Amino acid sequence: MNVSHVTIYNWIKKYISILSEYVSTLEPELSDIWHADEMAVNIHGTWEWLWNVMDEGTRYQLASVISRERRVEDARRVFQIAKKNGKRTPKYIITDGLHQYTRAIRKEFNTKIKETIHIRNVGFRDKTNNNLIERLHGTVREREKVMRALKKEETPIVEGHRIYYNFIRPHMSLDGKTPAEVAGLDLGLGQNK
Repeated sequence: MNVSHVTIYNWIKKYISILSEYVSTLEPELSDIWHADEMAVNIHGTWEWLWNVMDEGTRYQLASVISRERRVEDARRVFQIAKKNGKRTPKYIITDGLHQYTRAIRKEFNTKIKETIHIRNVGFRDKTNNNLIERLHGTVREREKVMRALKKEETPIVEGHRIYYNFIRPHMSLDGKTPAEVAGLDLGLGQNK
């Protein structure tokens, strides 16, 4: 039986959509610290930006968004998705020095009582750093290299990777558990994930 790559891609789109809809109904138990960062990814020969937000305590990846530029609106969009998926507001968000984060966090998280504190300009060797999300970027880079770039901006592959990272892939730093299990989302899948 021969199955074309287009058929397989259509299956991926269909099932990632179903999984994403289900996963968005879950309420992970998260810590008070989120990390955000962006990385350049190759989209069919053009370099674009993949924005990611991750919870520190569980390593649960809350959002991934691709954009052509690094604008405040793009940072706001990834934070909006992270709030929706995380079902809460963090006390702290740690980022690099990109100025767009400051304005996006102010717009998306801060009220008159300044609920979320933005910690920025962190380095690899600082006590407070963004190494967790940089490690996530390494995992994304490994996948992207095998695929020889993403083929289009609106790909289901990015959301599929987020679901795989959270629910299927065990993490050494979490004693062999998945981020979902650490976040209290053990779906009883056992070894057959």
